[in-house]
Amino acid sequence: MNGTMAASSNRIMLGPLVAAIDQGTSSTRFLVFNAKTAELLSHHQVEIKQSFPKEGWVEEDPKEILQSVYECMDRTCEKLTQLNIDISNIKAIGVTNQRETTLVWDKETGEPLYNAIVWLDLRTQSTVERLINKTPGRNKNHLKHKTGLPISTYFSAVKLRWLMDNVEKVHEAVLSHRAMFGTVDSWLIWCLTGGKKGGVHCTDVTNASRTMLFNIHTMDWDPELCKYFDIPMEILPKVRSSSEIYGLMKISSNLKSGPLTGVPISGCLGDQSAALVGQMCFKDGQAKNTYGTGCFLLKNVGTKPVMSDHGLLTTIAYKLGRDKPACYALEGSVAIAGAVVRWLMDNLGIIQTSTELEKLAADVGTSYGCYFVPAFSGLYAPYWEPSARGIICGLTQFTNRSHLAFAALEAVCFQTREILDAMNQDSGIHLSQLQVDGGMTSNRLLMQLQADILCIPVVKPSMPETTALGAAMAAGAAEGVSVWSLNPEDLTEVTSERFEPQINPEESELRYARWKKAVQRAMNWETTEPVNNGNEETSIFSSVPLGFYILGSMFMLIGAKYIAAGQK
Repeated sequence: MNGTMAASSNRIMLGPLVAAIDQGTSSTRFLVFNAKTAELLSHHQVEIKQSFPKEGWVEEDPKEILQSVYECMDRTCEKLTQLNIDISNIKAIGVTNQRETTLVWDKETGEPLYNAIVWLDLRTQSTVERLINKTPGRNKNHLKHKTGLPISTYFSAVKLRWLMDNVEKVHEAVLSHRAMFGTVDSWLIWCLTGGKKGGVHCTDVTNASRTMLFNIHTMDWDPELCKYFDIPMEILPKVRSSSEIYGLMKISSNLKSGPLTGVPISGCLGDQSAALVGQMCFKDGQAKNTYGTGCFLLKNVGTKPVMSDHGLLTTIAYKLGRDKPACYALEGSVAIAGAVVRWLMDNLGIIQTSTELEKLAADVGTSYGCYFVPAFSGLYAPYWEPSARGIICGLTQFTNRSHLAFAALEAVCFQTREILDAMNQDSGIHLSQLQVDGGMTSNRLLMQLQADILCIPVVKPSMPETTALGAAMAAGAAEGVSVWSLNPEDLTEVTSERFEPQINPEESELRYARWKKAVQRAMNWETTEPVNNGNEETSIFSSVPLGFYILGSMFMLIGAKYIAAGQK
């Protein structure tokens, strides 16, 4: 009897709960937070398969993404029931997602028309080169005054253009007005609010600002940008703020998560913006770095956009309500961070699990002069150099897999240092510490290395799920929900761990200079002048070094034959 009473009184004490769907590049999570204390009560995670149909191509199955969300919701609801927590206390759901990843589906059948093209994907490199070549002065920043972004394979517009040009189903659906375009947030919200039976087709300003079709000043789709990429505006989702009720959940009653039907979806933020909110970086000048598949450093610059002169992006940080002002951020994006761990595991097989990497690197405590530039998808900020490729240099007979593991961790830290330097130059204000989050922050050696290489303290919150927390905060604070206060005095104090620099700055600078040298070696490796074979594949001659090698070999063979003929 007492146990039952205690359980029911616990339920009452918990008060309103808010959930978040966190759909990332490598996994999906569903998490439930206490709206009053920001405590994480329960969650579930499911890995997402990536496919690599050709070199440089990265895809995911939209149906698998959606199914993983249902599975995470079901399992979390089961766990909550076991904890004697009432699911009906969930008052709102927020969505946060991998940004730029591009989907097109049929609004009549609800079926995806192709796999999702992931943000890392490089198939559009020749499209990008073609676009840059037709700009005045071949300027990759030609659209930056409107978008805050360089013309790059990274953003959604070129992926959408590729789908319309190369996938017959997409082309036909666009012509017959059945196509819907969206980033992952749009696909999930549309499906979860009814899909082909009245689903809401929308996105938020943070995700829209990553497409190259959105004007960051007018805060809407830009007709001139759509014309530039030749994309019909009717296929685009409606742009909303990051915190408002978009629609209500519609879930089959035979699922464990059935009771979530009718709960409003009222928060939506691209994953890096969500982490900025979750880290409570609401003041101008506050910054955070997220270590996920890639690495993303965002700095809040307030309600006026700041354009970078040092290779950073200007992006929307958040807009927390229809009538609230938009806040902007400067962002440094690194394509490969956690992805390098996966590469060492899956491609080289030198580790079996990601936790092994820390032990392996700690065994030697140095890279022994080995430097690893993991430019698998070219280099993002601050270089924006799609022709760069991965390189490992400084090898000796003494180098072993432990040194390579250490060099891989250092690479993540050096890339962050490059972005931080650019950010300090753009703003003129130097960060005194770096707030961090994301999966890789559980690696304590990485955190210490980061402090050593930046020469400033690194601060890690004890609750690592700041991306999901940010989405939950936006959802709970929405008008019509109002269970989560974002007033500074109401925000709970975050407990954190601090890593202080432990090496002298001279050594740090020396290692950083060697890294910069290695980066230069990785530059201009691939160029892909399009070869007209109809599907954007490139010939062997598109690699300049390989082209010279093959042509040189041919001339040598012809020359040798000629000499031999003369000697007869």
